[in-house]
Amino acid sequence: MSVEESERSLPFEPKTKRQKPPKALSKPQAKPKTSEKQASKQPPLNKEEMAIPQVVSQRMIRRVAGFCGIPTALGITTLVVSYLLAMYSEIQLPPIAVLLVNMGLFGIGVLGITYGVLSASWDEERAGSLLGLGEFSTNWGRMVEVWRETRQKKV
Repeated sequence: MSVEESERSLPFEPKTKRQKPPKALSKPQAKPKTSEKQASKQPPLNKEEMAIPQVVSQRMIRRVAGFCGIPTALGITTLVVSYLLAMYSEIQLPPIAVLLVNMGLFGIGVLGITYGVLSASWDEERAGSLLGLGEFSTNWGRMVEVWRETRQKKV
């Protein structure tokens, strides 16, 4: 990831960072008067500016469907197959084995939701790779950076 790529703003990110309001003091502070010109310089962000673009949203949905849907479908299939094997053949699978395989596949499906969103390219012009490993590391880094900034502001 290059410096230029990490510092580039995404279309649905706010253009300016919101500042935390100052902590309350024992004496109320006098509010400085602001002219109408200063107030109009930074209009509040509207829903269109805060929304995820349609292209990026569809890309995320496709990835979540693949990375979550396939393991979940396999989890359901293991239940059906183990039932059919128990009823119509002499093969008896241990119930704990069926449970563990099923829980593993459903767990992978849950993780697939997160991976599907984070592995999608958040840039409207760039589709990204098939598995999205590069996009995942970029988006994970952005998310961790925001968590750290938030944690530092609270302290």
